[in-house]
Amino acid sequence: MGTNKTGGADLRKQMHPLRRGAEIVLAATGVITLGITVLIVFILGEESVAFFKHVPLAEFLTRFEWQPHIEKFGIWPLFNATFTTSLFAMLFALPLGFAAAVYLAEYASPAAKRRIKPVLEIIAGIPTVVFGYFALNFITPLLQSVFGRERVAVYNTLSAGLAIGILLVPLVASLIEEALSAVPKHLREGAYAVGSTKLEVTLGIVAPSALSGIIATVLLALSRAFGETMIVAIAAGAGPAFTMNPFKSAETMTGHMARIAGGDLPYDSIDYQSLFAIALFLFVITFFLNLLGRSIARRYMEHYE
Repeated sequence: MGTNKTGGADLRKQMHPLRRGAEIVLAATGVITLGITVLIVFILGEESVAFFKHVPLAEFLTRFEWQPHIEKFGIWPLFNATFTTSLFAMLFALPLGFAAAVYLAEYASPAAKRRIKPVLEIIAGIPTVVFGYFALNFITPLLQSVFGRERVAVYNTLSAGLAIGILLVPLVASLIEEALSAVPKHLREGAYAVGSTKLEVTLGIVAPSALSGIIATVLLALSRAFGETMIVAIAAGAGPAFTMNPFKSAETMTGHMARIAGGDLPYDSIDYQSLFAIALFLFVITFFLNLLGRSIARRYMEHYE
């Protein structure tokens, strides 16, 4: 017994430096991640302050024209196109992704999971530029054949949004499937014991229990849609335009940044600084979306408990 105690004490002494080292590495990783985020915000803020010295913040947030050549910098045309493409992306991705997640978590056999998951991973691994040309050469002609060539422009926000939706389906399906699978089995068994059907258990017990994960997935997908660049740069069109018609061409925030940054912009020019103002505006949107999601999830979990 004494030998075992001594051996255990020696092992703990040997493991202590390893644990301490692991804690230091993990803490350093967290600090580095936070530091990078702070640095990004600092760079965006520094250039944005220089931009807002020339363009009033009120004008930036309220005007409906973005025409840098005549110094009109209203964010609404770019934001409207970004919101439109993201809306159609979520309307397409959420139902399909949720249905796929429910099937994988609750209905699919192990053999079916082994076949379906690699397909989702393949879709998730396709470069976004491919989705852009897919939207331009397949989705847009399909929309034109349904609604008429005279109504649907070659570059339009609807086809770009649907392409982003296809891109988001694997992300939504995988994350929601993980959230549903994490629900304890005893909740399902208790519902089955009182005579609930599988669909009732899935929608009435499992999905509400996984709501925090579902909300987090929705916000992550929405942030991904807002930040998508190549698809909208190829398929949505160039040139800011405030339009509610999804069949018309309009430029998103990220699409505009990609197009303008690719040109020969003079450093410290107002056009150059406007890119950082747009990026900061996009960062603030996604930041508050995440705060809202965390608040909703926390309130629901408190109510559910």
